[in-house]
Amino acid sequence: MEIVNQSHEILTPINQRSIYLTIELAGRTAYKSEDKMTVGSAERFISKIIISGHESVLEHANLSVKFITDRGVTHEIVRHRLVAYTQESTRYCNYFKKGIQIILPVFWGEAPELFDCWKKTMASCESAYNYLIENGATPQEARSVLPNSLKTEIICTTNIREWRHILKLRTAKAAHPQMVALMSPLLAELKLKLPILFGDIN
Repeated sequence: MEIVNQSHEILTPINQRSIYLTIELAGRTAYKSEDKMTVGSAERFISKIIISGHESVLEHANLSVKFITDRGVTHEIVRHRLVAYTQESTRYCNYFKKGIQIILPVFWGEAPELFDCWKKTMASCESAYNYLIENGATPQEARSVLPNSLKTEIICTTNIREWRHILKLRTAKAAHPQMVALMSPLLAELKLKLPILFGDIN
């Protein structure tokens, strides 16, 4: 059993200028104001679009992001409807030989007795999984004893408008701590790379 940290990776090469121009062109088509496109006009145009709430224009640009997190978190992520998902499958992946990987919880840092209970439970889950596989169970059958903390990889592809929606929800105070810890670094990176599109999200 190996305990690992969760992480994200933006798979789409980010060309800020190209993304901004695509969105500006799409938006200006509505007003037939393409002739007003100049150097720096995209940033001003998109800022006004976001302030006015006319965010459908942001759907013309997509981003793919790979997350390494636990299965409990991905059960929440996949509730977002307008996203294409591809996830590591516990039906087909056999963890017997290489052992399971589990995601380190971001909580219980000041409660070592709770962390120890969690860690022992994870080891017990791995032992049960291995026993089932050794005795003829298939991976899709043995997975029934795997925990929510099991590490998984999921690739999510959606448009900028939906990423804004996801990041607003999943970095809020009411979000699950493990989710906040996963999504906050993504938001910080997007604020740096695409500040006009994500800079207003707190």
